[in-house]
Amino acid sequence: MQSKEVSYFIRSVDMQQLNPRALEYLNAVAKHGAIRKAAARLNVDPSAISRLLSQLEDNIGMPVWDRSNPQKPLTPAGEELLRYFKTMQASEAATMSRIHDLVGLRTGEVRVAVGEGFISDLISFPLQSFLTAYPGIRISVEMAGALDAVQMLEDSTIDFAITYAPARHPKLHCLAERHHPLDLITPVDHPLVQETPPLSFEHILNVPLALIDSSTGMGRLVSFVEEVSHVRLEPRLRTNSVAVLKNFVTSGMGITFMPKLTVIDEIRSGKISVVPMEHQALSQARARVLCAEGRELTLAAQAFLDHLKHSMAFLKFDANEVKC
Repeated sequence: MQSKEVSYFIRSVDMQQLNPRALEYLNAVAKHGAIRKAAARLNVDPSAISRLLSQLEDNIGMPVWDRSNPQKPLTPAGEELLRYFKTMQASEAATMSRIHDLVGLRTGEVRVAVGEGFISDLISFPLQSFLTAYPGIRISVEMAGALDAVQMLEDSTIDFAITYAPARHPKLHCLAERHHPLDLITPVDHPLVQETPPLSFEHILNVPLALIDSSTGMGRLVSFVEEVSHVRLEPRLRTNSVAVLKNFVTSGMGITFMPKLTVIDEIRSGKISVVPMEHQALSQARARVLCAEGRELTLAAQAFLDHLKHSMAFLKFDANEVKC
């Protein structure tokens, strides 16, 4: 049965008859890859999980779990049920949040993933001011590249993610975005500053260069432009750290790529210069706030996002609106 047919068939099932505990067990098995591992994490007997999964299969009339395929244990029907379970979880959390806070936004927990390049902008004022305004709300911040953030959204371990240049994803929804090109970042007195912008990759072939890992949005864009331009960059340094990239440039060792706002303090203090790049993938890059498609934010998460959109520079301004 094809995926669309499975989806239609699942919707025709009386979902009220499905055992919520069975769906919880299915989620655990999908997450841990095996019944015994899921049972150990949930502190239940493996036979209890097997029994409820069998009942679940009887209820819908098709298998949900492929015991012979540990790499992809869920069948198409199992994946549909897992999507239903996660949607119901998110809706339930949002409903309970609204019920608890009908008398005011007093309590709650918000879980977000943030790319390293956004951290200084987040910490400088927005996070502090939100925690002061809402003392009963707890915030959990995970630092993550674009690929890891997408996985966290798929696993429903975070409410939303602040990402840079994420790849398009059919299961994710964009809550906010701003235009922040990926620029060339150089020491302030570097010869490339005298070149007429925008520059191409050919301009930097023989210049000491640092690049960030391709699991990040910045790294993904550079790899993409290398491929379509048929130009291979040879970095002197590769790293997964934005801080290392900054120090590589401010110490005079070479150049790298970053959005202007990530190094705005260094630009204003005269330590770094910014040179625009010509390729559209770089010049049209965006910062985006993403959530899982169909997932409803809790009141606390929505309040935090609204606060960030008015106080976090990356989400309040496009790059051309920020004065250096």
